[in-house]
Amino acid sequence: MSEAAAHEAIKQTINSNDVVLFMKGTAKFPQCGFSAQVAQILAHLGVPYKDVNVLDDQGLREGIKTFTNWPTIPQLYVKGEFIGGCDIVREMFQAGELHALIHDKGIAHTNHG
Repeated sequence: MSEAAAHEAIKQTINSNDVVLFMKGTAKFPQCGFSAQVAQILAHLGVPYKDVNVLDDQGLREGIKTFTNWPTIPQLYVKGEFIGGCDIVREMFQAGELHALIHDKGIAHTNHG
């Protein structure tokens, strides 16, 4: 997949899903600890999300990095907005900011803690 094609696929995925996690592996089978941490945080909050396994396509794996100008994976998007990687998501979760963001964006979720 070319970079332009990867960027288009990324844009379409972000625009058609409220919450998207570009990760190594899948929600059920994360392939790295950082991806697993973010998946666990989203599961704890009960947030439904689209998982995109960047290991399935090298073009996508590199494309997501240039799309956001962010060098690492995982990458979390909420309502089309890039939130950040593992450290940012973890810090936001611990401070209660991630739940507030999910709530403020009107995304249905099952756990409010």
